[in-house]
Amino acid sequence: MPIATVSSRMTASIEEMRAVSGFARRILGGGSLGPGACDFLFGNPQEMPLRGFVEALIRHAEPRDPQWFGYQRNEPGAREAVARALRQARGRPYEAQDIAITAGGFGAIATAMLAVLEPGEEVLYPRPGWFFYGALVRGAGGVPVPMDLAPDTFDLDLAAIKAALGPRTRIVVVNTPHNPTGRIYPRAQLDALAELLTEASERLGKIIYLLADEPYARIVFAGQDHISPAESYPYTLIAYSYGKTLLAPGERLGWLALSPDMPERDRALLREAVDMAQVSHGWAFAGRTLQRALPELEPLCIDVAALQRRRDRMVSALRDAGYEVPVPEGTFYLIPRSPVPDDMAFAERLAADGVWVLPGSITEMPGRLRISLTASDEMVERSLPIFARTIGRNDWV
Repeated sequence: MPIATVSSRMTASIEEMRAVSGFARRILGGGSLGPGACDFLFGNPQEMPLRGFVEALIRHAEPRDPQWFGYQRNEPGAREAVARALRQARGRPYEAQDIAITAGGFGAIATAMLAVLEPGEEVLYPRPGWFFYGALVRGAGGVPVPMDLAPDTFDLDLAAIKAALGPRTRIVVVNTPHNPTGRIYPRAQLDALAELLTEASERLGKIIYLLADEPYARIVFAGQDHISPAESYPYTLIAYSYGKTLLAPGERLGWLALSPDMPERDRALLREAVDMAQVSHGWAFAGRTLQRALPELEPLCIDVAALQRRRDRMVSALRDAGYEVPVPEGTFYLIPRSPVPDDMAFAERLAADGVWVLPGSITEMPGRLRISLTASDEMVERSLPIFARTIGRNDWV
């Protein structure tokens, strides 16, 4: 009898995601955490969306001609809006033709990998980090190589990266501000990494690309500045998602940009490769309504000052209760150390009282918890006595 088989790439991707997928199924299998839950899990919005976002979608959903919902790769107005925003914010000559409008940050990262990876080539990415990197690398036929960040500071381990760069290396991923630690990498670290990549590219006779994953580039707290790795290294592709700044992750809108400092001949090759990666990946362009709305969405952002107040409130209260909590420089996560070695057991105790956090062991961050600050202020206030009561229990085994 014939044996049914599936793609080895998808089997490998399933394994990369097994811990996170299994946890999500167990927790969300019923579709809800229950009434009164304090949801700090996955960064989903807990308050009504930005009105400007809703109004822009309504405006551009109304058809104005028979072809309004016809096929379109990249809307020219959307590409120019992104390029203009990048020129204004970063002072570099970004061009509209070097912008691909993607189905969110997922689409941007997947497109970048499909555009440059050969089967079996390696992608170095940070650990802890976004828990989908490994699956996307496997899906593109690559080999994931997680690189541990420096303990406590969460800086790039440049010595380890240097040692890992070899003939099979094609991409190095830098996520700044970093999910989940909130670390923003300073220019000196990015310059040092650029030197390593330049030297390795020359030694190996092929370009090693830097993939700058920047969905939190505008979620930066007072006293901090986001610096893009593209300012240090010309062979950089920048991935961005509006799902964070608009807090609307279910509406898939993002972009992939080529650094303007990359030589023109190489950008020309990449433009074609990026376009075909989107086509061959299932027409992975953002929908036309979202693309038409993008020029109006580009300046919108959630209230970062309010997010910072929420950060400060939780950090202060958790520290007072006895938790060890680093202060993030950006993003919307906290990563307190679990008071007991078994972070899963501690998260389950919190959940029993209606406070849901992500155990660090699920996301290659054992011994910590991840708290998403997208919870409402009301959820925060209800949760704090529970956090304090749970750490104070004396029946931990």
